[in-house]
Amino acid sequence: MSASDSPVVPLVEARDIVKRYGPTTALADGRLTVLPGESHALVGRNGAGKSTLVRVLTGLEAPDEGTVRFDGEPAPALTDRDAWRRKVACVYQHPTVVPELTVAENLFINRQPLQRGFISWRRLRGEAARLLDTWDVRVDPDARTADLKVEDRQMVEIARALSFGARFIILDEPTAQLDNREIERLFARMRGLQDSGVTFLFISHHLQEVYEVCQTVTVLRDARWITTAPVAELPRAALVEAMAGESIEVIAEQGLRERAVDDTAPVLLETRGLTSEAYENVDLTVRRGEVVGLAGSSASGKIELAEAVAGLRTPTGGTAELDGRPLKFGSVQAALEAGVGCVPRDRHEQGLVAGMSIGDNSTMTVLDRLGRFGFIGTDRRRGFATELIDRLDIHAEGPEQPVSALSGGNAQKVVMARALASDPRLLVLINPTAGVDVKSKESLLARVDSAREDGTAVLVVSDELDDLRRCDRVLVLFHGRVVAEHPAGWRDHELIASIEGVDHG
Repeated sequence: MSASDSPVVPLVEARDIVKRYGPTTALADGRLTVLPGESHALVGRNGAGKSTLVRVLTGLEAPDEGTVRFDGEPAPALTDRDAWRRKVACVYQHPTVVPELTVAENLFINRQPLQRGFISWRRLRGEAARLLDTWDVRVDPDARTADLKVEDRQMVEIARALSFGARFIILDEPTAQLDNREIERLFARMRGLQDSGVTFLFISHHLQEVYEVCQTVTVLRDARWITTAPVAELPRAALVEAMAGESIEVIAEQGLRERAVDDTAPVLLETRGLTSEAYENVDLTVRRGEVVGLAGSSASGKIELAEAVAGLRTPTGGTAELDGRPLKFGSVQAALEAGVGCVPRDRHEQGLVAGMSIGDNSTMTVLDRLGRFGFIGTDRRRGFATELIDRLDIHAEGPEQPVSALSGGNAQKVVMARALASDPRLLVLINPTAGVDVKSKESLLARVDSAREDGTAVLVVSDELDDLRRCDRVLVLFHGRVVAEHPAGWRDHELIASIEGVDHG
C-alpha cells in the first residue's frame, strides 16, 4: 500500500462516550470522527446530547466511559488546560471576549508580552496585528471589543484560539445573532480558514446552513449517536427523519387526530407588529379556549416573545391586547391584573421562592382575594393552597412544606398552581415540562386540556414536541419571524423541518 492509500488519521475521535449526572444519562453513546481540514456538522434536537459531547471534547468534563483522541493520541489530562488550548477551542453563541478590553488585549489576555516586568503595549499591538493578518481577520487591534459587530467578535475568538496552536474549532450556533449577509461572510471566512488547515465542528439548528458549509454530518438523538454521513449523500428529508426518530411513512400511518378549532370563539390575545431585538413584526392571535404553540430554535425569539406578553420584557415596537384592552409591557403585576398567568422558563430563577412554603408560593398572586387591608387569614390561605395541591396532584406533606424539599416535578406543579390560582384569561407556559419525570409531565399537560375546556386562551412555548401536541396549532419562529403555521395533527418531520429552516415544498 502506498503512502497516499494509507487511511487518514482523524484529527478528533470520540468513541463510546458515556456521561451521567446522578441518575440522568446525558450521553449514552457519543461518537464523533472528524477528519483534518473538514467542516463537520453536529446536529440533533435539544436534549440530544450535543452540549455534553462538546464539554467532553473541550476537556471541561471527563467522560464516565469512552475515549477521546486528537491526531491519534489520547486527550490531555483534564488539569492540563494549556494542552487542551493547543488542541481545541469552542466559540459559543454568546462571545466570551471581555467587552471593555481592546482586541489586542483580548487576543493575549493573561499572556501579554512583558518588558522589564511591565506590559509592552507596543509589542502587544504588533503581535496582535501580525496574528490578525496571518488569519485574514480585518479588525483594528486597538478597537474596543464591545464596539465590534458580533461576526467580528467571533473572528477575534477564533484568532485567539488559533494563536495557542489549536486547529480544531467548535462553532456553537455561530449564526444565531447574525443576519443573512453576516452569515455569508462568516461562511466565506470559514472556507478560507479551512484552506489554511483549520478544521471545524459546526453546531446549528438551521439545516440549510449544514448543507451550505459542511462536508460531513453526525446526528445525535436521545443521547445516542444515530449516523454519520457525507452531507452530499444525505437528503434533507432523511436528515430530518434521523433527528426525529421516525420515518415519514411511519408518522403518516399514525393518523394523528386533528382538532377542530372554533373559528367563532372571540379573540382573547391579539398582538400587532411586536418587535424587539429577538423578533420582528409578529402578529399573533389566540382565541378563547384555544391552545397555540410557539416553536423554534433557541435563537428564534419564541421565549422573548412569550415573556413580553407575560410582562417580563418590553418590546421596542408593536401592541398587544387582551380581551380588547391594551396590555402593559414590562410589568408582571400589570399583566397579572390584566388576566395573564405565567409559568416562566426557569422555575429556580423565576418561578419559586425557595425559602417559602408550598402555600406561600402557590398563593402569592392572589393575596388580595385572601384578605383585606394587607391582613391575610391563615386558615383561608391554607384552605386555598390545599385546594391547589389537590387540583394539581402535588405530592407533599401539606401547604406548610418548603418548596425546596419537593422533587422537580412537584416543584413545577407548584409554579403551575400559582399561574392557575388567579383564574387567568390567558395562560403563558414557557417550557412547562422542563426537567420533570414522565408522570409529572402528563399531569402538567393535562392542565392544558383543562384550561382549554374552561375557555382560557393558552400560549405554549416549548422545545418538547410532546408539549406542542396538545396545541390546536403551532407557529414556528425562525430568526425572529413567524415562518410557518401547523394545525393540530402535524407530523414530527414537518414541524422539525420548519424549526430547522428546511423547505420541503
